[in-house]
Amino acid sequence: MLIKEYRICMPLTTEEYRVGQLYTISKHSHQESEKGEGVEVVKNEPHEDPVHGTGQFTEKRVHLSSKLPSWARAVTPRIFYITEKAWNYYPYTITADSCSLQCSFLPKFSIYIETKYEDNCGDSENIFCSDKILGDHEVTFLDIAFDEIPERYYRSLEDPRFFSSAKTGRGPLREGWRQHTKPIMCSYKLVSVKFEVWGLQTRVEQFVHKVIRDILLIGHRQAFAWVDEW
Repeated sequence: MLIKEYRICMPLTTEEYRVGQLYTISKHSHQESEKGEGVEVVKNEPHEDPVHGTGQFTEKRVHLSSKLPSWARAVTPRIFYITEKAWNYYPYTITADSCSLQCSFLPKFSIYIETKYEDNCGDSENIFCSDKILGDHEVTFLDIAFDEIPERYYRSLEDPRFFSSAKTGRGPLREGWRQHTKPIMCSYKLVSVKFEVWGLQTRVEQFVHKVIRDILLIGHRQAFAWVDEW
């Protein structure tokens, strides 16, 4: 199992981010669905947790066939999707993904994501109580303005280095923005990827983490760049 913690800061409050996150997910899902792939909602219902209180449970199928690398497509059925189960008790969420395939020969893998949101610049230590985590895990800060994303996803209108919000007056983001920007919040994500297959484990787990990193960067860039829409 490969565990990494990602910290993504945004020039928003946690309450603003809650609205922006829902808008971004909805808009992105619609765009992907128009391409013949995307998100299929299976369940969306209230859920009560004894610790976190009232929340929402969702189960989705995320269709991914065309997004796999060539070496993975060679051994994957044409119809491929990830089943995502999420429990949202904002500002705390749990997401568990499992590989759900239309065949029996491809081994299963799992992704487990815990998320916490706080109004700070990502300086909360041990936010997930590390005694629950087996072994050390890497902490990576993702900078929505200056970290590279795959070229095919780049849009100049969604570049935080150039975007300026007409409604909030926030942006563009300059070098060192995380230290002096107000308001600011951080999305803390503890991501565990498991693919226990000899010979493929390291390659698959590292690949999945790279995909998750790119998704997090792109999604948070868009959430800020679309702030005037939501």
